[in-house]
Amino acid sequence: MKLQKLLSMVRRCDADFDLIETGDRVAVGLSGGKDSLALLHALAAYRRFCPHPFELCAVVIDAGAGCDFSPLYPMCEELSVPLYVVKTDIAPIVFKERKEKNPCSLCAKMRRGALDGKLNELGYNVLALGHNADDLVETFLLSMLYEGRLNTFHPKSYLDRAGIKLIRPLLYVREKETAAFVRENNIPVVVNPCPANGFTERETMKSLIDEMCKITPDAFERTHSALTHPERNNLLKK
Repeated sequence: MKLQKLLSMVRRCDADFDLIETGDRVAVGLSGGKDSLALLHALAAYRRFCPHPFELCAVVIDAGAGCDFSPLYPMCEELSVPLYVVKTDIAPIVFKERKEKNPCSLCAKMRRGALDGKLNELGYNVLALGHNADDLVETFLLSMLYEGRLNTFHPKSYLDRAGIKLIRPLLYVREKETAAFVRENNIPVVVNPCPANGFTERETMKSLIDEMCKITPDAFERTHSALTHPERNNLLKK
């Protein structure tokens, strides 16, 4: 996948949902995975022609799980993006002290808290996360099947207590496209050593989507379109 195509989808998402405003100071939550790496490269390039000038940095939360983030430093330097690594004890707390059977929720909350704290310290008002089109559809299915709610995350939301705007510029980009982007551009990916990686309910939703597409090849695209065009909804009202 070429940078130009990735940029076009990020620009469309920004235009559709007014993600970035003039003067925003945007911090990418950089995990070192394919999605956040693709997002960082897209936003670094987008600075050159975005109609609303903004600043950009990258923030890594080191959960204390033994990840090697060293390849990210030269990459960020090449992109002219400041990189900040926040060291924490999240992994030991979640897996050794608490021994969580379902660790994802607690881990996500602790990571978000560390991110919010660092953004406030640095004076950045926007947190950009690498959630993609697949994440959007999977979250909808998880909510519907496990909670009985028609719900998913939003392209833009506000964390009032932290004073931070949260944006997700990759919501028009498929996971396979971010994977292709980092592979074709030889971008170093940080391996996730999390014991729960690959064994979550989200993985079950990926399998469900694959089965849906065997029956209806356009099932993913139609579900994604329904979520990104809420004006088409015609649900029951009491």
